Formats: sequence, C-alpha cells, structure tokens
Amino acid sequence: MSIERLTGSAIGRNRVVGYENLVFTVATAGAPAANLAEQTQLTLAQLDQNLADAGSDKSCILSATVYITDITQKAEMDSVWNPWIGPDNWPQRACLGVALAEGDLVEITLVAAKS
Repeated sequence: MSIERLTGSAIGRNRVVGYENLVFTVATAGAPAANLAEQTQLTLAQLDQNLADAGSDKSCILSATVYITDITQKAEMDSVWNPWIGPDNWPQRACLGVALAEGDLVEITLVAAKS
C-alpha cells in the first residue's frame, strides 16, 4: 500500500493525498479581500495545480464538495464553477453553507481518478 502525500501550507493537512488510482485534494483562495467569485476562481486554479501535481485533471473529478459561507450566494459561485468544469465532465457535487476560517468565503474538496 502506497499513499502519496503532497504537503501544503496548512498545518495538519495535505493539499493532495493519492492512493492507488484516486486523488483527494482541497483548496481555498487565500485572498481574504476577494469576493466569492474571485475566491472561487483562485480556489479552482489551485485545484487545477493540485490535480496536475497528482497526475490528474478536472475531467477526472468523481466527486466535489463546495463549502461557502453564504448559501444565498451559490449562484455567484456557480457562475465560476460551471464554465470551469465544462459541459462534459460533471461530477457528483454538493454545495453547503458553512462557517469557514476568517477571510475564506469558499473551500472545495475533490475526489478524482488519476488520468
């Protein structure tokens, strides 16, 4: 059994964990002054990098969980998510309204297959 772990900046978690043909990743924007759409765009860019570093890409996403601080702004997040994911590779996805760390408006976790 081989588990690959790619460390990130947050103590106590990795930005990517790979196991067999699966990739688990998480990201936030790290831009507290940005609005939800901007933070979503930055978060998705980080996820693109995380997936690439693990040998995957967004076309291989199996499951996504999106956490936002204000569920009434889900449409704003979707306005960035939908073009990013594209028309052909929709994963299973949940979007939850939650409390996040100060300054974070969105956090996204993904499970993907390696490409």
